[in-house]
Amino acid sequence: QVQLVESGGGSVQAGGSLRLSCAASERTFSNYGMGWFRQTPGKEREFVAAISRSGGSTDYADSVKGRFTISRDNAKNTVYLQMNSLQPEDTAVYYCAGRPTLSVRRVAVGVNDYSFWGQGTQVTVSS
Repeated sequence: QVQLVESGGGSVQAGGSLRLSCAASERTFSNYGMGWFRQTPGKEREFVAAISRSGGSTDYADSVKGRFTISRDNAKNTVYLQMNSLQPEDTAVYYCAGRPTLSVRRVAVGVNDYSFWGQGTQVTVSS
């Protein structure tokens, strides 16, 4: 069973940047499609970004397009989320998620598409 550990969260002022990392314990990390989600108190967990096994396909929530970039390094078993031009509405707990898949190119955007989750990392953006 793969374990996911996020890091890189913190507090930043509006307009600033953060880079989240998610390290996977699984040696066959390249067999997993990966995603980032976020959640605020009282709200459902929402999709942020996803990347295919190969890294060749990505997808983003409309609210983060042009500001966030998801990437992965299969040699390091790590997926990243570069977050630029952060806004107070980006404040949330960010979760890394993984899904084993036979598809090299497909990305998934639904919470229920993912089998494995990290513990989350807090991102706070002040105005």
